[in-house]
Amino acid sequence: MSKPIQIYIDADACPVKDETYRVAARHGIKVFLVANSWIAVPRDVEVERVVVAAGPDVADDWIAERVEEGDLVITADVPLAARVVAKGSEAIGPTGKPFTAASIGMQLATRNLMADLRESGEITRGPRPFSPRDRSEFLQALERAVQRLKRKGFVAG
Repeated sequence: MSKPIQIYIDADACPVKDETYRVAARHGIKVFLVANSWIAVPRDVEVERVVVAAGPDVADDWIAERVEEGDLVITADVPLAARVVAKGSEAIGPTGKPFTAASIGMQLATRNLMADLRESGEITRGPRPFSPRDRSEFLQALERAVQRLKRKGFVAG
């Protein structure tokens, strides 16, 4: 039997939790909602709330230690996405943008450059507001990722 697909959500400030639950329920995929505070989850046996200790990167570490090839991670955190991709897993941002082995280096470099500019006093704009189009793009990207994993032989449920 092939390994079941699992979805891990880096839940703090994730705007697409409900969308992820719907796609996961449709495919019978278990979801781990990982955060450093209590977050309500639907009464679905396939969604497990994981509350980790407070502190920088504690939720990221929990996810990175458990994720395996054939799993999906929903995160806006580029360093976490890099760790996930290095393990052979898939990562998708809340706007639907996938993190891939080919793109993660540039995404990390851009993130680090923007952090350096902010630290030096340069005024930089934050991310644009989350839009309905972002939500739609995310749903499409998540569905494509699940279908791709199924074609590779990973199973839902």
